[in-house]
Amino acid sequence: MTTANIEIDNKAAGPGPEDQERLDEEIFRDLVSVELSAEQRARLVAPPAVHPRQRAVLAVHWHPEWIPIELTMARLAASYPNRQNQLIIPTQHNELLCLGELAGVEIDCYSSGFNRKVQLLLHMRAEAVERADVLRSMLSHTFKYRGGQLWEFIDSIVEPAWDARMQEAAAETGANDEVVAFVRDCAARLRALLADHESDVPPMMIKNKLVSEFIAAQRPWRPERMISRALLLAKAVKQIVKREFSLQYFYRASEVIEEARGLGAGVVIPHPEQFWPILLADYDVDGYEVWNPQSREYTEFLIGVLNRQNKSRAHGERRLLVFMGDDTHMSEKAKPPELQDRQKAAREVGLQPAWDDPAIRKALMLAGMDRDRVIDQYRGRLA
Repeated sequence: MTTANIEIDNKAAGPGPEDQERLDEEIFRDLVSVELSAEQRARLVAPPAVHPRQRAVLAVHWHPEWIPIELTMARLAASYPNRQNQLIIPTQHNELLCLGELAGVEIDCYSSGFNRKVQLLLHMRAEAVERADVLRSMLSHTFKYRGGQLWEFIDSIVEPAWDARMQEAAAETGANDEVVAFVRDCAARLRALLADHESDVPPMMIKNKLVSEFIAAQRPWRPERMISRALLLAKAVKQIVKREFSLQYFYRASEVIEEARGLGAGVVIPHPEQFWPILLADYDVDGYEVWNPQSREYTEFLIGVLNRQNKSRAHGERRLLVFMGDDTHMSEKAKPPELQDRQKAAREVGLQPAWDDPAIRKALMLAGMDRDRVIDQYRGRLA
């Protein structure tokens, strides 16, 4: 980021008024840019580790975001040079993307039985996208919620009418008045920038993480402790906004599944740490994600549940499959290393170590599942 080289005499006070507007413009332009430098491209295609022994690559839950898919595929080829069996399908949030003969998307919807937002992974043949007018309309409607949620997120920080949310988040994180004032100031400046430039910003860049990224970009001029506490506070507010966001905005999961099945799509429920109770809903799905980098607690339990459900199914009835999702967000790898979220940046497309964990492998064996079988069976369902 170009602004990082500017020196501030009093770091706790931040830039003077004469510099603030110019710095904010530079930061904002960097945060919403979809242009890649040669250095970024080189970093994106060079994985931090190579896995020569991994011969099966299953990746049906990952997000290219604004990174060209060909760069991800080059990184994947370097990561798994000896792969022999693979199923690679991008799942952008609320946007259908094709890769070769297959297409995928992760769609937000809600489960009326549980009265909560859930997400579904949909995978289909690329030619089905041409007749997916209704699904694309549903996705377009849902895509807009992210922009709306960003504005509500910012208003929850800035506007006195939403002060209860800020007070709740401050109490939860132990933020003092100085941190609260700093976060409010950052959010107000970001809101002004969005108002001035929203028509020029690519729609996919209008999302909640702009708030935390804008705060994090203040590091050259603020103490690290201030930035860390401010990020904690902003994250707490975001969780409250998500919790309170109206579910009526979303289509029902059953409606989405019905439309997807009409297109011959496969359906997988991701994020086991949030959605495993949905097993009780008995949706028409192909399988459940039992592991991803955000959730390792229920993996063996979920494999056992799916195994018991499969045993109770009638002969010839389609079995539920075990999936694992790396949930990689490629844009995180485009950031300068010092600005990356380490946990998110460590995720790699197709890297799911749980498949090789001895305890989990035992549960998978009892369930008659492994990575190759899931790849072959799910690919067959999408044929």
